[in-house]
Amino acid sequence: MREISETDIRDSFVNCSKGEAKRLGLPRDLAERPWEDLDFLGWRDPGAPDRAYLVAEREDGGLLGLSLRAVSAGAARGFTARSLCSLCLTTHVRGDVVLMSARRTGEAGRQGNTVGQYLCADLACSLYLRGMKESAAGRGFEESLGLEGKVARMRDNLDAFLRMVTA
Repeated sequence: MREISETDIRDSFVNCSKGEAKRLGLPRDLAERPWEDLDFLGWRDPGAPDRAYLVAEREDGGLLGLSLRAVSAGAARGFTARSLCSLCLTTHVRGDVVLMSARRTGEAGRQGNTVGQYLCADLACSLYLRGMKESAAGRGFEESLGLEGKVARMRDNLDAFLRMVTA
């Protein structure tokens, strides 16, 4: 992913108002992000832990940003309980996968319709795929797919999620 500015990030959001996009909390470490290793920019709002944001590059070079809500998991699950991120397929334990919902765009969103996906709680899918960050569950399952294939699969999963929100 190319490095993007604060203005580009705020202008990219499609499922919230311009006022909400202007007020959202950006990551404090934006300049230090490993841009060349990111397939999308994702972060939790430092001032509102139930809010998360995701900005992805589209094929035409434009940006598409989504405002997300992290659904609280309720009672903590045991250490042996494992969950799988629907984007990167990383296995996590102890609530490190969270159901995140995104308000749909257009009339459907104005009526309150949302789309949900189970995502890495820290939205660091790109780093888990590349081995730059490791889940508390360990390495996960072995697969014959190489890094390029895993990245392509995650991008396909991300594109499918973005299409559900914007359709």
